[in-house]
Amino acid sequence: MHPELFHIAFLGFHQTVYTYAFLIGLGTLVASLYTKWRAKKELGLKELSNNFFYLIFLAGFVGGKLFFYLERPAYYLKNPELMLDNFSGGFVFYGSFITIIPFLIWYLRKHQIPVLPMLDILAFTTLIVHSIGRLGCFFGGCCYGKPTDSAVGMVFPKTGGVHVHPSQLYEITALLIIMAILLYIKKKQQFKGQIFLLYVIFYAIARSVLELFRGDHRGFVIDGILSHSQFIGIILILLSLLIYQKFKKLNNRNINLNNH
Repeated sequence: MHPELFHIAFLGFHQTVYTYAFLIGLGTLVASLYTKWRAKKELGLKELSNNFFYLIFLAGFVGGKLFFYLERPAYYLKNPELMLDNFSGGFVFYGSFITIIPFLIWYLRKHQIPVLPMLDILAFTTLIVHSIGRLGCFFGGCCYGKPTDSAVGMVFPKTGGVHVHPSQLYEITALLIIMAILLYIKKKQQFKGQIFLLYVIFYAIARSVLELFRGDHRGFVIDGILSHSQFIGIILILLSLLIYQKFKKLNNRNINLNNH
């Protein structure tokens, strides 16, 4: 692992640049540039305000932290001082996701930006920043998996010499596969919003499987059986499937009307 990327020492100033923070910043930069490029090409948006990305980050930060605290509410109520340590890690992806989506819909409508086409673009944006962020987790030595005797097992700084599943690399692989599938589907896209809905469904399935390999503390709805992420994933899959079927029927109806 390489948690520390490099050190800066100049005229008495010393600063350590951590690999996790660097990759999160890199992922955010690449994702924002991609979003602006695709929004200009597909939607004709000449300029997408940087405030858009700042507000997304803020919404994601609040939601990710809130859901992290809700995994162990009694513990944090007894130790409220730990809630002030907001920049030392501890985020829940689905917490960020659930808070960002309503904000996005509000922001896009307010600024008269087509919601569904933009959500399709942001599906790829999320995959980009998420995969690069998980690479940061790998180098930082967090979010590792359960102990294993298999050939893929790796030792992380906090595993005490025990070989564990590199679940971060599993998730990166899953994210890249999802991205490849969506890029293929995009060529034959049937309706606006299809890419986003399929992203939600595919990731929820992948994340539910990945939860079986995770070795760090996970919150459970049913202890040892159904984790918080799996529970949220099931809800998102069902909701996305319902919306998908609705949009597909509307699209087919419009096609039939146009043909007549």
